[in-house]
Amino acid sequence: MPILSLHNINKSFSGQRVLKNISFEVFKGEFFTLLGPSGCGKTTILRLIAGFETPDSGEIILENQVINSIPAHKRNVNTVFQSYTLFPHMTVEENIGFGLKMKKFSPSQIKTKVKQALHLVKLKGYENRYPHQLSGGQQQRIALARALVNEPKVLLLDEPFSALDYALRKEMRLELKLIQENLGITFIFVTHDQEEALSLSDRVLVLENGEVKQLGTPTDIYENPSSLKVAKFVGETNIFKGKILQTSGENVLCNIEGHEIELKNTKNFQTGE
Repeated sequence: MPILSLHNINKSFSGQRVLKNISFEVFKGEFFTLLGPSGCGKTTILRLIAGFETPDSGEIILENQVINSIPAHKRNVNTVFQSYTLFPHMTVEENIGFGLKMKKFSPSQIKTKVKQALHLVKLKGYENRYPHQLSGGQQQRIALARALVNEPKVLLLDEPFSALDYALRKEMRLELKLIQENLGITFIFVTHDQEEALSLSDRVLVLENGEVKQLGTPTDIYENPSSLKVAKFVGETNIFKGKILQTSGENVLCNIEGHEIELKNTKNFQTGE
């Protein structure tokens, strides 16, 4: 049973169609990634789920409820932004507890939950520091803790590691995956980084020009790309040009650079192609 479904979502900005009949499902406890180049529509999808934008047509369903018209603050969904958006005048404890304060939790409840969240992101003892006293990686952990402390049904992550250096990105990926597995919260992760997508995800949705190009496990996406464009985008690949000489049941005989090779006919190729 999916926790989140998008059905035939369309969205345009200034007359330009940026999402075209987007449909997919995300399951409870899944690490689901939206992967694609800049401008493909992945962040727009995230903003629609969060409630920051409204689709022109189609339905967004969270736990069997259509949420198109539900405002962002009433959806049980939290977002970790690319820019962290920590309040500079608040301590770490105040930043993490802000959402709980808005929900009228008691001071003692907030203190307990903040401590638990800091322990989760390995920043115990940082309660009284301010954002400017933290490194980029620590700020990212605080942004993550602030989102997780609200116990959302779905956590949205919009390229959260893009401002970090490569070594820290790799470290944070591992931590993020462990946190997600321990909590069992559904994560929807946006990235243009193929390595991030393939190493973190249970399933990956590949987007191009506002359209779904392929949905599958990282292994499916890498080993059986749906098109040449997907193959080139998802990673380092060996690509050879060839011609179909003969089809025989599930197999084809190909001429590849002067060599005749028998292959599985996974794309329903015909003789001469």
